[in-house]
Amino acid sequence: MKARHLFMISLGGVIGSGLFLGSGYTISQAGPAGAILSYLVGGFIMFLTMLCLGELSVAMPVSGSFQTYTTKFIGPGTGFALGWLYWLGWSVTVALELLSSGQLMQRWFPDSPVWIWCAIFAIGLFSLNALSARAFAETEFWFASIKIFAIIAFIVLGGAAIFGLVPMQGGQAAPFLSNFTANGFLPHGIGALLITMIAVNFSFQGTELIGIAAGESEEPEKTIPKSIKQTVWRTLFFFVLAIFVVASLIPMKQAGVVESPFVVVFDSIGIPYAADIMNFVILTALLSVANSGIYAATRMLYAMSTEKMASPALTKLNKRGVPINALLLTIGIALLSLLSGFFAEETVFVWLLSVAGLGAQVGWISISASQIAFRRKFIREGGKVDDLKFKTPLFPLVPIVSLTLNCIVLLSLAFDSEQRLALYLGTPFVIACYLIYHFKIKKKRENLGVGEQHLQLKENKTMTV
Repeated sequence: MKARHLFMISLGGVIGSGLFLGSGYTISQAGPAGAILSYLVGGFIMFLTMLCLGELSVAMPVSGSFQTYTTKFIGPGTGFALGWLYWLGWSVTVALELLSSGQLMQRWFPDSPVWIWCAIFAIGLFSLNALSARAFAETEFWFASIKIFAIIAFIVLGGAAIFGLVPMQGGQAAPFLSNFTANGFLPHGIGALLITMIAVNFSFQGTELIGIAAGESEEPEKTIPKSIKQTVWRTLFFFVLAIFVVASLIPMKQAGVVESPFVVVFDSIGIPYAADIMNFVILTALLSVANSGIYAATRMLYAMSTEKMASPALTKLNKRGVPINALLLTIGIALLSLLSGFFAEETVFVWLLSVAGLGAQVGWISISASQIAFRRKFIREGGKVDDLKFKTPLFPLVPIVSLTLNCIVLLSLAFDSEQRLALYLGTPFVIACYLIYHFKIKKKRENLGVGEQHLQLKENKTMTV
């Protein structure tokens, strides 16, 4: 994969329905200024985490990324639990995106059953991922390009409407910045701001896909740092400006009840077929996330298999170098999860989604912790920091702050009634993984001679420092 692929993969994993559909909720809860502040803080946490990931993925560019780092630098039991949690999270997320995509298609084909569209999209995405890593990357590049073009058009046209450069429908006067002063800075208090920050932080997750794709990228010491920097700044640029436009054009009380604030804004400035245009853009956003999810989950499963934490059959590659059995299992679990979306939507499907939301956040925590452990071990074994191709700046301040903020976000789930279920279900899942590892997997790995020596060999083969 080239730098443009890595950049679009990470950006495509971030820009999704959370921005296109969920931004109105953030504004209605935190207020216009509070929503922008939430996205700035979330972007800051993302920036610190990606700086930690940059050093790790350049030093050890492997498929599986932070699961491998966690196994080596924190502990194999933790790496085992993290890998399965992250894999399950993406597999269930793929099911959610397929279900949502099928529902969107009913706008144009109201008499067609949702499951047919789910099947069509699942077959298409499976075929692309089975073809090659390059085919996946190229598809994701164009998916993300459509989203970015829509956001740029939204920012330009919406910005012009804010200041009266483009006339509003029905002869409405240009709002300028009146919505920012109408209800005060934080109309619902600091508590509402903290709750929205949880959702905002989750909306930035997906940028860690850069690390997972590192093992299949060209010249990782060059492409990874470049992709990380571009992703962080451009993601912040798109998110903050888009939220600014939405908050300026839609009153706070109205923002929380509209299906998509993007559609409302396009309608208000007279863009023909605005709802159909945004329906198409949101469809590509959902398929983009599903595409990235299939790739991420497959590579995570493959990495765990190479570490003897999953069946050795999952290391099998097809003629194009794709771990085909890992791909088949991922798609299979996604489709099983999808069935619960039809038959047990209010119970099993909700439980699965709750655990899915936990995986990426725990992944970010492991990235920060692994970077601290990696740097200390690297120096302890005689390595020189100047020899690292990419260095996390201000060590250990940056990883410690990143680790602290990510842990706060995780613990904050307990204070959000809608997100609390993730802790209730995720905690027993992680405990079960630890028990399975220590009573079954650990002994098997020891018998096969897998351990620190195996990981050291892997590191020696992949280290570029």
